[in-house]
Amino acid sequence: MEKLKEHLKRKNIEISAKRYGIDALGAMAQGLFASLLIGTIISTIGEQAGIELLVSIGAFAKDATGAAMAISIGFALQCPPLVLFSLAAVGVAANKLGAAGGPLAVLVVSIFAAEFGKLVSKETKIDIIVTPFVTVFVGAGLSIWWAPVIGKAAGAVGGAIMWATELQPFFMGIVVSVIVGIALTLPISSAAICAALGLTGLAGGAALAGCCAQMVGFAVLSFRENRLGGLFAQGLGTSMLQMGNIIKNPKIWFPAILSSAVIGPIATCVFRLEMNGAAVASGMGTCGLVGQIGVYTGWVTDVASGAKTAITLFDWMGMLLVCFILPAVLTWLFGLFFRWIGWIGENDLKLDL
Repeated sequence: MEKLKEHLKRKNIEISAKRYGIDALGAMAQGLFASLLIGTIISTIGEQAGIELLVSIGAFAKDATGAAMAISIGFALQCPPLVLFSLAAVGVAANKLGAAGGPLAVLVVSIFAAEFGKLVSKETKIDIIVTPFVTVFVGAGLSIWWAPVIGKAAGAVGGAIMWATELQPFFMGIVVSVIVGIALTLPISSAAICAALGLTGLAGGAALAGCCAQMVGFAVLSFRENRLGGLFAQGLGTSMLQMGNIIKNPKIWFPAILSSAVIGPIATCVFRLEMNGAAVASGMGTCGLVGQIGVYTGWVTDVASGAKTAITLFDWMGMLLVCFILPAVLTWLFGLFFRWIGWIGENDLKLDL
């Protein structure tokens, strides 16, 4: 056993929840951003502006989704070059065979392929053949074996959440908004979770509402401590910046969580805000305004398919209120109360910017 541990350490193979559940998952989300998400945005701009070149460029970016995710995961796992590059084929296979649950299939399969590739890397004189062969063989083999099952399971879970949200928009609006919002602030990837489960529709709208409540909420709540730098860093970056302060005083999280619990059902019941763009955008909140761009691309797609007659003023009002105004106002009001009762003290929200 000791020899095995020493070998794994020498090969930089660390079997841990952090490396696989945080590092790899977060990296997968970046791969999604750099392929599917940016491709969708470019294609939408091209379609709206009538520029065929942009439509084609966007399509190429979207076609690279599986490879981009797998390589991103390999980068997070600190794979040597031959393993890292070989993961491109693994990602294509897992994403294609995983269908709707492709991102989750890519995550699971790429981790196994990467670690097996690392085990044999630089162990033979024909490393240039052995390492790519093992990585691709293990990855593609597991994709054929596992990806369809993983994809169906992820699709079933995501479908159940979306079905439940349609059936009980008030209750599920609260649940989805709060849980995904919390995931966004934790050092895990809410975007990758939404992508893996394929959360779109009303459930996607609730997820977006929860993420916005956290990002815009913390940006406004901590304005007196962090001023404009904190406003932009959290409002357009990530509320994860507050994680260190949350560990010190978990009560500072309450205003944003309560806001997400209120805004979620408003999004689902009042405005019927749906995320019918890329599922990854459901977990992005206001980060680079990607969540809002995702909603807009969904509107455009729905109008083109006939599912929606037009983009209305009510749609824009809903997005504005759910994504920006309500998170700012509600979190600020809840924050005033918690400051008044002494649960949030001076500089509890201070960031080192």
